[in-house]
Amino acid sequence: MHSGRRITGALTAVVFGCIAIAGLSARAASNLHTAYPPEQAATQSASSRPIGTIQSIVGNLIVLKTDAGAQVSVMAGDSTKILRIEPGQKDLSQAAVIHAQDLQVGDRILVSGQISSDGKSVDATTIIVMKKSDLEAKQQQEREAWQHGVGGLVKSADAPSGSIVVNVSALGGTKTVTIHTTKGTILRRYAPDSVKFDEAKLGTFAQIRPGDQLRARGTASADGAEFTAQEIVSGAFRNIAGTIIAIDAAANTIRVKDLIAKKEVVVKFTPESEIRQLPPMMARGIAMRLRGGQGGGVENGRGAAQGNRPADAQGARQPGRFQRMRNGAGGPPGDLQQMLSRLPAVQVADLQKDEAVMIVSTQGAVPGEVTAITMLGGVEPILEAAPKGQQAMTLSPWSLSAPSEGDSN
Repeated sequence: MHSGRRITGALTAVVFGCIAIAGLSARAASNLHTAYPPEQAATQSASSRPIGTIQSIVGNLIVLKTDAGAQVSVMAGDSTKILRIEPGQKDLSQAAVIHAQDLQVGDRILVSGQISSDGKSVDATTIIVMKKSDLEAKQQQEREAWQHGVGGLVKSADAPSGSIVVNVSALGGTKTVTIHTTKGTILRRYAPDSVKFDEAKLGTFAQIRPGDQLRARGTASADGAEFTAQEIVSGAFRNIAGTIIAIDAAANTIRVKDLIAKKEVVVKFTPESEIRQLPPMMARGIAMRLRGGQGGGVENGRGAAQGNRPADAQGARQPGRFQRMRNGAGGPPGDLQQMLSRLPAVQVADLQKDEAVMIVSTQGAVPGEVTAITMLGGVEPILEAAPKGQQAMTLSPWSLSAPSEGDSN
């Protein structure tokens, strides 16, 4: 299993692609803050402008759940001005005047007015609204943009030119894509211990380093070799490939012999961690494809002795069988991310000592300890089959589409 480094990049990119398009609801609605006219915002404290989602409406009384988790009663009187803005709109110059009866449960609102001393109610003078339907349409649009974006491992980043070269490795080889940034490109960066997209902070070009995972949305050139980015999210994540040497189900931790770092590491699991198990047939099928990509495996039929083929190689080469196996219940051929999303979820207690695993984790604040984002078990055939010298594989070569849409908080 010396080839763990060459395969775990695939899992990292899959997870990274998923989280790069999660949290869109909170981020799309953040423009409610910037839409407020500066001169008006300066005269009001943050506490007098609660922001959140409408939970219920009874007459002119609106129950608002704020982003901080509090419940606020908002009274919309006859003199209350209600303005509707579109997601992405940064000022009120094109806001449309609507009425209280146009509001619906699920709409996002920012309220200005006289707030009570206990902070639990407010007589609204102005309500700025982002309609739930507009937010959902914007989220879908952004998901599609991320899905048709580009992602991989950063090879180099040149600040003077604003360009980033990303390695996108395929089973049959590696290609590079040059990502161009402009003054308008939004750069976001994950915190070391967070993989929530809505917690990603605005970053700088200087933070992007070789080896980082990066995903961009924007416009690709006709040949796919260049990409002009509208938004980039990047982060440093740790890949672990190895075998489990101890399991503590009560503490939700395992100890793994990391074949990449050549050290033992304690892996902690939270309720947000995903643990998936790769079925043996699927693992063998992927392993066969890896051997085929080496130029001497079962799929190209050259350089491999008939007697050395895996027992099910002939069966796996039946028309459509491996393709169906890779697709799961459907979807584009080779879509690893869709495949992983359909795998059965397991618990720490279901794991076995000496089981081979691939893990994507945060870097971890404590040496020797990490928190798992996603762990994939049953991968021993894959780790054994990855060709020597092959660079880390990322999402693109495994998938003809881009990341699945993920949750939007």
